[in-house]
Amino acid sequence: MQTMKTTGKKNVAPKRATHQIRIIGGQWKRSVLSVIEAEGLRPTPDRVRETAFNWLNHLFDAYWTQRQCLDLFAGSGALGFEAASRGAQSVTMVENHTQAYQQLAEVKSKLGAEQCQLLRSDAQKAIAQLIAQGKQYDLIFLDPPFGKDWLHKMLSVCQSLLLPKGLLYVEAEFALNPESDDAHMQELLRGWQLLRADKAGSVYFHLLQRSNLAHETHEIKA
Repeated sequence: MQTMKTTGKKNVAPKRATHQIRIIGGQWKRSVLSVIEAEGLRPTPDRVRETAFNWLNHLFDAYWTQRQCLDLFAGSGALGFEAASRGAQSVTMVENHTQAYQQLAEVKSKLGAEQCQLLRSDAQKAIAQLIAQGKQYDLIFLDPPFGKDWLHKMLSVCQSLLLPKGLLYVEAEFALNPESDDAHMQELLRGWQLLRADKAGSVYFHLLQRSNLAHETHEIKA
C-alpha cells in the first residue's frame, strides 16, 4: 500500500471522476461521452433517450434537417448531442458548471459538432438573453437538477422560446399530470398540453406542446 506523504500545503481536492454514456442514434451512434461527477448532474439514461427520441422521430416524421434545438441545463450534453447526431441544424447548449462546460467543449471538438453552440450561462439569464434576441426553437430540452423547483421557474417562460408548433421535453422527479386537482400542478402546466409521458426508475419524462396547438401535432413536418 502506498503511503500518503504529508506536507505543509493545504489539501488539494482530487479531480472529479468521470463515467461514460453513448450516443444511441444518428451519425455519431455509439460515440462515447465522458461525464464528470458533479452535484445535480444527472445524464439522461440510454433507455429514456431512446424512448424520447422515438417520440420525437414520430412527431417530426424523422425530419431533423431544419430543426433548431435548445438544451437548457445541458450537463453531459446527452440530449443536445443526440439531437445533433440525428441531423438537427442547430443545437444551443446552455451550461453554467465550469467542468461540465469544459467537457461539452471537448466533446464538441471530438465530434466536429459545428452545429452545436455552447453558452456558458445560468439558465434563467440565458433564457432572458435568448428572448431578447428574438430566438425561437423547434425543440427545447429541459432537464434541470431535481429538488430545486426549476420547473416552476422555467415552464412558463419556455413558451416564449418555442416556435408555434415547437415541442418541450421535460424530465422531473415527479409526474406532470394535467388531470391533477393540485393547484400547484395546474399552475405549472397552464398553457401546456401533455403529448407523451413515461417513467424509468425515479425519472419521469414528458413531451409537451402549447395547449392551443397540440391538435396540430400531425402537421409538424416542415
